[in-house]
Amino acid sequence: MFFTKKKAIILIIICSIIFFLTYNDVKSKEIKEISGNAQIIDGDTIKINSNKIRLYGIDAPEFNQLCKKPLLTIFIFTFTEDYRCGKISTEKLKKKINDKLIKCKILDIDRYKRLIGECYKRNLNLNSWLVSNGYAVAYRKYSKKYISDEINAKNKKIGIWQGKFEMPWDFRRKLVN
Repeated sequence: MFFTKKKAIILIIICSIIFFLTYNDVKSKEIKEISGNAQIIDGDTIKINSNKIRLYGIDAPEFNQLCKKPLLTIFIFTFTEDYRCGKISTEKLKKKINDKLIKCKILDIDRYKRLIGECYKRNLNLNSWLVSNGYAVAYRKYSKKYISDEINAKNKKIGIWQGKFEMPWDFRRKLVN
């Protein structure tokens, strides 16, 4: 009943084969793409079937977040008004999707068990569209992908960039504290 070198090597090979077969089987069950009609949760989160998907690399104002936009400028004085930029972001995404088929490439899962993905309406990247139209910002903490879209929206002074606003992550932090 003593192990010989040959028996030990065969045992290691068998265990390795079982491990790799099991590992590949588990990995193949990961969700890589989801498609269907999307329910809009907020400006950066949608739901397809029972899957909640957080849009990758972007952060939209919270639904109840207020931003400021110019109302009237007289000489060097600018008067502003508050508006619900988070609600507008949500409504713009809802209008853009318009009950059409949405496909999401799933890239990760966050700490809240939401899927993280890039979502498309036909060939239009919705993540990029939200940022480039000023309805969301590039979430630099997680991705650098949408920074150029953000810079373009900021230069054009569109969406939230038309006035003053608090970055969504700073707004959320204040709610917690």
